[in-house]
Amino acid sequence: MSRGQFSAMALKGAYDVEHASSTSRIQHELWPLDGIDPRKAKFPCCLVWTPLPVVSWLAPFIGHVGICREDGSILDFSGSNFVNVDFAFGAAARYFQLDREQCCFPPNLTGHACKHGYKHSEYGAAITWDDALQSSMRHFEHKTYNLFTCNCHSFVANCLNRLCYGGSMDWNMIDVAILILSKGHWIEWKSIVRSFLPFAIVLCLGVVLVGWPFLVGLFSFSLLLMGWFLLGTYCFKSMLEC
Repeated sequence: MSRGQFSAMALKGAYDVEHASSTSRIQHELWPLDGIDPRKAKFPCCLVWTPLPVVSWLAPFIGHVGICREDGSILDFSGSNFVNVDFAFGAAARYFQLDREQCCFPPNLTGHACKHGYKHSEYGAAITWDDALQSSMRHFEHKTYNLFTCNCHSFVANCLNRLCYGGSMDWNMIDVAILILSKGHWIEWKSIVRSFLPFAIVLCLGVVLVGWPFLVGLFSFSLLLMGWFLLGTYCFKSMLEC
């Protein structure tokens, strides 16, 4: 065997060892998850949603959202400089489990598997699911909470961008809301009642006491709220960045 052939074989062997090591590391991180257990409030790698007091009574499509670690514990941005390790506004009513296979966990910035490449450095290249969530926690521990500009949906969107979930690093509040509201599963029938009964009561009382003008006002409120988030997200993006 010539010296050139020997060198080529040695280089190939070194590459195979390095590739196998990187692959095994990534596969090791994706260990099997425990089952979803609503009674213990454990939702591994899920988005979770619950109605907000007062706000959801007027606009039931608006609620509080969190994202869960691999062990199922819930993280939510529920106040200025504070990310809660629990759900701040009661038990989860809806959940949607995300697929870790749709994330990009590069061992380094040259080992990414998605199209974004070095854009990972903008958010930090997370090597595990929990690593991405921990980075977002540290980021939002220095943020001021605001229902209209920097809220729980912003926190979840930041997590999804760090995960590069679905091959995208452009997640925003609207995307998160649509995802959980369109694909989320109700935990039980009581969750549906808890989410919509206060709205139904307010609606009935408003019609009885005020009449049709109440419906016009309620519809206008919902329309203005939706318009704010849509315009802020897509036309004035800098206003809602946090």
